[in-house]
Amino acid sequence: MTTNPSPQIWLYDTTLRDGTQCEGLSVSIEDKLRIAKRLDQLGIPFIEGGWPGANPKDVQFFWQLQEDPLKQAEIVAFCSTRRPNTVAAAEPMLQAILTAGSRWVTIFGKSWDLHVTEGLKTTLEENLAMIRDTIEYFRSHGRRVIYDAEHWFDGYKHNRDYALQTLEAAIASGAEWLVLCDTNGGTLPHEVSESVTTVKSHLSLVLSEAEVSVTCQKTMTTPQIGIHTHNDCDLAVANALAAVMAGATMVQGTINGYGERCGNANLCSLIPNLQLKMGYSCITEHQLTQVTEASRFVSEVVNLAPDEHAPFVGRSAFAHKGGVHVSAVQRNPLTYEHIQPETVGNRRRIVISEQAGLSNVLAKARTFGIELDKQTPEAKQILQRLKQLESQGYQFEAAEASFALLMYEALGARQEFFEVKGFQVHCDLVEGKETSSALATVKVAVNGQNILEAAEGNGPVAALDSALRKALVNFYPQLASFELTDYKVRILDGHAGTAAKTRALVESGNGHQRWTTIGVSTNILAASYQAVVEGLEYGLLLHSQAEAAVKA
Repeated sequence: MTTNPSPQIWLYDTTLRDGTQCEGLSVSIEDKLRIAKRLDQLGIPFIEGGWPGANPKDVQFFWQLQEDPLKQAEIVAFCSTRRPNTVAAAEPMLQAILTAGSRWVTIFGKSWDLHVTEGLKTTLEENLAMIRDTIEYFRSHGRRVIYDAEHWFDGYKHNRDYALQTLEAAIASGAEWLVLCDTNGGTLPHEVSESVTTVKSHLSLVLSEAEVSVTCQKTMTTPQIGIHTHNDCDLAVANALAAVMAGATMVQGTINGYGERCGNANLCSLIPNLQLKMGYSCITEHQLTQVTEASRFVSEVVNLAPDEHAPFVGRSAFAHKGGVHVSAVQRNPLTYEHIQPETVGNRRRIVISEQAGLSNVLAKARTFGIELDKQTPEAKQILQRLKQLESQGYQFEAAEASFALLMYEALGARQEFFEVKGFQVHCDLVEGKETSSALATVKVAVNGQNILEAAEGNGPVAALDSALRKALVNFYPQLASFELTDYKVRILDGHAGTAAKTRALVESGNGHQRWTTIGVSTNILAASYQAVVEGLEYGLLLHSQAEAAVKA
């Protein structure tokens, strides 16, 4: 017995063009190439690389890909229709698109009569000529064309007949895709559905009754519809799904939803929804398990913190904190998880907090390879200590490494790599200006030997971290690969003024792993120092465990 294959949805990624318009996001040519190759591995069929000719960076990007092409994805050049009252063959910007060498070109044109008369300052008929002339020009040079109908939904609302005429011009000139763009992000899902349905019906009727160009007849008989949505009403993903349900077969979006203003449709949510929830085929099952990694890779390259609460790929997407939830998930994950996290490359996390019960503690211990029983005094001791510390301001859901050390201590298995004896920090201040350097002195003991060391750093925490590693590196050479990767401070009781308790979170790494530790004190430096010390201790513990595993 054979089964019908899942219907195909074509993914079109515009992270490297529309996504880079996100405030605070900037990428180099090297960054763009790395992202393009990662998207290629993910199985994205169309990757929009930018607007060649608009800036030197995009020109060089397309040249680089001519020398080292992608494995499976089509790289797409993007540009507008020609200017009013010119001819496409004489447009320098269109020449630059041809030089980019991409087989596919995306052209955007005006759908909204307001933009034609007020923005372009031209006539409605000239705008139609611009669409026809530009597409026919690229088709005559062997390029395949995707037509992006800019401001489609606004144009459709205000002047439906004219908006439909722009699509007729595009399809008659040889465009293979008509992508309906919610450029302002203000459309609602039911409006998207109605518009897509109308477009499909209208264009099918037009093609059956009117004679279209020979070029178009050779490429397709019925236009294929795409959707491009923005997130200004927090509906970009919902609108894209509504368009697919109404018959769209291409979805445009960006990784992590990056884009101008509130962003674009998030492919990291669209792909699993389309494939796992709606039964469409987008990428292979193996590639689907790489979505979380791709999301984090892109956020790392563009130097934006990942959204920990993002659906499907966020660190908290499958995190369980309440004791009742954890207990149920341990019995059957379906009780509080809508999919298996592994299908998108994520993982289940048991969050430890003051709301935790013994189920949380036992489940969390297993993630560190520790098997505990509810009836053992150690399990109850860990829970009691956890709640005691959280009442003092500790927050272990964000500092799993510190919780691991707490567990090892309760079990009598916490290794003492070094003993902290004390520290001092000196910062020089210049009137009206604070210097960026600090001097820290630390005293530690290793195997009964006292070590006193000093180091400078860019601020007191960096100086403390440097001084500690300097004091310990002769005993533990692996510390040379450790680094302090992030540092956060929060005042817990602001009404107490300078006597307020401070919580410090320090993220450390060794080039392969990252871990977070916590410190709490009324002294901000003491809180920071505690977190730094535990960060080094946990890193040494990881190294020790790795060595033991190799020997075993």
